[in-house]
Amino acid sequence: MVVVALVLAGMVWSRLAYWQVARHGQLAMQAQAQYREVVDLPAVRGAIFDRNLTQLVVNTTVYSAFVSPDQVPSAWRQRVTSALVSVLGADQTTVTTILASPAKFAYISPRRFTKEKADKLTALQLPGVGLEPETQRSYLPGIGAGTTLAANLLGFVNYSGDGQYGLEAYYQKALAGTPGYISSYRDLANREIVLGSHTHQDPVNGSDLVLSLDANIQYAAEQALADGVKKDNAESGSVLIMDPTTGGIIASADYPSYNANDFTHTDPALFKDNVSSYVYEPGSVMKVATLAGAINSGAITPSTVINDPGYLNVGGYRIYDWDRKNHGNITYNYVLQDSLNVGAMKAMLAEGHDAFYSYLQGFGLTKASGIDVAGETTVPPPPAAQMADAQYATASFGQGIDVNMVQMLAAVNVIANGGKYAPPHVVDRVGTAINPLLLQPQRQVISPSAAAQMTAMMENVVQHGSGFTSRVKGFELDQTGKTGTSQIPVNGQYTQDVWASFVGFLPAQNPKFTMLVVVRKPHAAGSSSDWTLNDGYITAGPIWQKIAQATVVDWHITP
Repeated sequence: MVVVALVLAGMVWSRLAYWQVARHGQLAMQAQAQYREVVDLPAVRGAIFDRNLTQLVVNTTVYSAFVSPDQVPSAWRQRVTSALVSVLGADQTTVTTILASPAKFAYISPRRFTKEKADKLTALQLPGVGLEPETQRSYLPGIGAGTTLAANLLGFVNYSGDGQYGLEAYYQKALAGTPGYISSYRDLANREIVLGSHTHQDPVNGSDLVLSLDANIQYAAEQALADGVKKDNAESGSVLIMDPTTGGIIASADYPSYNANDFTHTDPALFKDNVSSYVYEPGSVMKVATLAGAINSGAITPSTVINDPGYLNVGGYRIYDWDRKNHGNITYNYVLQDSLNVGAMKAMLAEGHDAFYSYLQGFGLTKASGIDVAGETTVPPPPAAQMADAQYATASFGQGIDVNMVQMLAAVNVIANGGKYAPPHVVDRVGTAINPLLLQPQRQVISPSAAAQMTAMMENVVQHGSGFTSRVKGFELDQTGKTGTSQIPVNGQYTQDVWASFVGFLPAQNPKFTMLVVVRKPHAAGSSSDWTLNDGYITAGPIWQKIAQATVVDWHITP
């Protein structure tokens, strides 16, 4: 009997130890949950402003309706259904099914409607029907009913409060802030227990962003880009404008774009920002970096004379100029003016592979730019030792090398900025804090003298070469430019489709902005029989001109 008693006692003590020790934490939490109430205190998401403190993104209050079917008397069901259908446009069959169900709670679609509709529902005093206020981001209208301003750059916020794409995603933590809460204990009658523990944590609202963007220039860029893409029957196009001295982005536009206020009904392919998340072969725009590096190394000067028979044999390949003509003895001024591949290759060979690759690195063309938007995409070239001779040759004139528009414009901006590389960025301030990208020292890529010589060569392109379509009234002798046209490869083979581009800055002396326009797969009128009608000077140059003209007027820039 003693043994049996000991066994029974051991079993009892074991169970007591199990429940009071091993399961103590879990049981305490379950008990707490029965009488503890936690009320979330949401943080206010930060607003976004342009450089002139125009508010680009605001928080608006919208409402969602819900029903508690067990609180709707049978005699009221038809009246409640009719009201929800009439005021909200809800589906009658769906509402009828919900009200007849044993559910305790259900949202009514469509959700997130205006205060006007919420007030109409409130006035009807429908039993079992409630309203839940929610915060929604609201973006400024763009160039048409189907777009919002700078949609691809800004991104949007989903219904869970998470930033998607662009600045909303990149600065999610800063914008979202930190939610707070109130925690207290209540009795079975839902009365607060005064002597119970009580905690309160205030929310920390999100930080506002002040951008380098100019809303007026952004709108002008979107308008000119849309018109140009439509005119040339192109697949798409993008524009990027930069402040030469700071690297701040003044405008960043994509076409086609989307309506960030209606992202749930948008093709997700339109969310992508082709300025930073799309790589392309820049073509002859690259010659600006190639020749500037060769000038800085002392391998060439703008007046150096070379012989150009229209082709060059490199690494077992014969590589041609765009026109395949024998140009005879020409200077490097003429090489840039007429955009000749042979001249670019000879400049690269004159300075050597190692020096050329070093300048690619210096101009920021071998790694991501680090711009402060989500989703920057890059495809760096192979290491210097792994590049074949032919790869060096084609890279010198912008084929066989991939960049995004931010990388390419930041590289050309070195010329506008006296030879210094300005880190590209969109945000100037987060709250009261200056963006660290603005505080980075700007590295000297080439000498001020080399930058000045390249500036003069780029002026020559506008005055005497293919840049004539970009001339801005009053600045014909005081602006720079360079065209680019590169074939698009498909499955390792170049096609007749092209990337057409134009880059430049204005004024040439003391520039106020640097701009790059890229048009993808233009099919201009008559180009089926003459593919040169899709060239950068015909498609991208006029778009550049329209935006530059608008900027000159808006900023009161004088020659």
